[in-house]
Amino acid sequence: MILVVGSTGFLGSEICRRLTSQGGSVRGLMRATSNPERVAALKAWGVETVLGDLRDPTSLAQACQGIATVITTATTTISMQPGDSIPITDQQGQLNLVQAAFSQGVQHFIFISFSKNIDAGTTPCPLTVAKRSVEQAVMKSGMAYTILRPSDFMEIWLSPAIGFDFPNAKATIYGEGHARISFISLGDVAQFAIDSIENKAARNQVIELGGPAALSPLEVVRIFEKISGRSFELQFVPAAALKAQKEAATDPLQKSFASLMLSNANGDEVDTILAQKVFSFPLTPVEDYARRVSG
Repeated sequence: MILVVGSTGFLGSEICRRLTSQGGSVRGLMRATSNPERVAALKAWGVETVLGDLRDPTSLAQACQGIATVITTATTTISMQPGDSIPITDQQGQLNLVQAAFSQGVQHFIFISFSKNIDAGTTPCPLTVAKRSVEQAVMKSGMAYTILRPSDFMEIWLSPAIGFDFPNAKATIYGEGHARISFISLGDVAQFAIDSIENKAARNQVIELGGPAALSPLEVVRIFEKISGRSFELQFVPAAALKAQKEAATDPLQKSFASLMLSNANGDEVDTILAQKVFSFPLTPVEDYARRVSG
């Protein structure tokens, strides 16, 4: 059986949906406060749901009983609850999960991290500290592991939530907009995680993930303009302003958000040579995403 931690999130739920559609046996960890509609969807797909919390090691040990593989996508950056913080939940909570998985005899631990280029050349933000700390714990745990490091998700970074307001033909550009980013589809990351379960070549590997082509934000805008037939209104946020915002922030979440936007401004062109050797399915180009959301 496979345990998915973060099962009600965007990526975790997609992993659950795909696994169950293939006949997989899936257990989904969720909180008592998880979105009821997403919980209902998981149950409708055939996911066995179990209550637990990354901050509660006892609940994690119970959730890991009888589990062969753990896939964790959990993060508080989008769904922060009272008592959450990046150090408490994204870092210590995930470390709790690693320990619980090992203690219950889990054979394979799949951790969704993020690109090695985040915070390159700057002071690491709290989210980077959390991700890298968990990566190290997973690699030293004694379990077989796969650490996936995707670049920016199209569905997040090319959406109104981050200022890419394609319904209204407006886009916020971080930095000058020329640095290239290996935008990747959330669905492709879900498939990478699923394919890692049985793929021996993915065992004990740290794999950088990116889409089929690295594009600058301005190149992405031109793709959307061509597909939608509308000219975009652009607003630029200088990298210096993002750096100042990061340095001034005292809250771990706000400091991390500023750092992620600064990383976006600096670019994130990913070397996908290892991913191409290990996995062999076609990746989603930005053009396909643009057609889907612009239709």
